[in-house]
Amino acid sequence: MKKLNPLDLTGIKTYSLKDRPSKVSRQDFAQPWQAGGSLREFVDRLPRILAGTALREVAAAWALARREEYQVLLGMGAHPLKVGLSPIIIDLLRRGLITGVALNGAGIVHDAEIAMVGRTSEDVDQVLGCGQFGMAQETGEFLNAAISWGAGQNLGLGEAVGRRLLESDFPYKHLSLLAAAAELQVPLTVHVAVGTDIIHLHPSVDPEALGAATHLDFRVFAAMVSRLAGGMYINLGSAVIMPEVFLKAVTLARNLGHKVAPLTTVNLDFVQHYRPLTNVVRRPTAGVGQGYALTGHHELLFPLLAALVVEELEGPHAH
Repeated sequence: MKKLNPLDLTGIKTYSLKDRPSKVSRQDFAQPWQAGGSLREFVDRLPRILAGTALREVAAAWALARREEYQVLLGMGAHPLKVGLSPIIIDLLRRGLITGVALNGAGIVHDAEIAMVGRTSEDVDQVLGCGQFGMAQETGEFLNAAISWGAGQNLGLGEAVGRRLLESDFPYKHLSLLAAAAELQVPLTVHVAVGTDIIHLHPSVDPEALGAATHLDFRVFAAMVSRLAGGMYINLGSAVIMPEVFLKAVTLARNLGHKVAPLTTVNLDFVQHYRPLTNVVRRPTAGVGQGYALTGHHELLFPLLAALVVEELEGPHAH
């Protein structure tokens, strides 16, 4: 094989850097912090690049949706409750900044345990080997009884558990998201995959009631999604269940004549997964809206976003 000669660079064509379009400009750079500043000043000093821009756009879209009285729905896994976000989410409900909530089945477990004893999240590694994982008596008995009662009253699972928590004498029920939703009459639905939650292991479980109550909640959630045109759907820390449920609710609503458009969707998680990116961010908004993916720890990112929205709507410089 004949040896190749290196390309001769002398004939290369160049252009002036001053004339070239560039994606990053000094006007978009971060600004150093000055002690004693406000939250708004902090955000104004963030870079206007990538997530710095997306965070501002999400907060503005959320605030605009509520200013125009469009719906903002929060779908979430249980992890946000386990990292202490219940007071933040309850406050957003009380301010009317979230108009509906959808949880996976684990959400009611941690929410009820917080209401009962102010603590939750057992050390699975320590108790799985001896077969004790998930065997807390009070958790199983209370939640399974609430679900059975609710099914008998033709209530959805979220409303049934919320009502029972609200009526309870649990010392920390003021920290219960489900109780707050019941008190404020904000729709809260629960979407169960049978076998995923510790209460399904207990002899008090009523499979027929569980299925009826969570299926009713799917229909309630689909009704919420059918009214989502102009609003926002936020997926907070659910990698599988809620993205799948949301996509099915969107197609059901559209099949019945609800356009669910225009639409803004947001996925917030510390790892971006396939289903949220596909079923929340991309597919439902294709051609009819905007999807965002913000990556970060729930315990940092969501309180920051919530604070931005409150400032936008209620702060001293609210628009």
